[in-house]
Amino acid sequence: MRQDRKFKDMIIPLADKLFRLALSITGNKQDAEDVVQDAMLNVWQKRNEWNRISNLEGYCIRSARNIALDKISLKDNQLGSISERDDFHGFDPEKAQEHGERLEMIWRITGHLPEKQRTIFLLRDMEGLSYKEIMEAMNIPEEQVKVNLFRARQKIKEMLEAADNYYKD
Repeated sequence: MRQDRKFKDMIIPLADKLFRLALSITGNKQDAEDVVQDAMLNVWQKRNEWNRISNLEGYCIRSARNIALDKISLKDNQLGSISERDDFHGFDPEKAQEHGERLEMIWRITGHLPEKQRTIFLLRDMEGLSYKEIMEAMNIPEEQVKVNLFRARQKIKEMLEAADNYYKD
């Protein structure tokens, strides 16, 4: 397969996934768009090395993650509003509000997780990547993926329960 065709068929469809990851890290829609553009450019510039990359999707994810982390190290961002991330068309307004509030709470909580836990949680539970795909994307052992995911889920659960208990009182 020619490189330009491979880029169009395999890399460009990853843009939405890369955007969601970048948005979760940078917390800013414009920055996330810039990250995706930079990551795509980076991958294209490495096109002569693609045959040596065993998991091109993982490479793209790792590239976007690294660019996003570099971007937030340069400036302080907070997560964008839920309206920047989700579309609630078709939902019952009350259910949409409840759902939105719950998602907003989860987004806020994930924003307070350590970066590695946050990234693994988002890749696994929001993007549906396998442990192996996350392991390759982040270049860490599978056991570390599992431990960090467990810790992230535990922290999210604890904080959701604390919030629920606060609102019950």
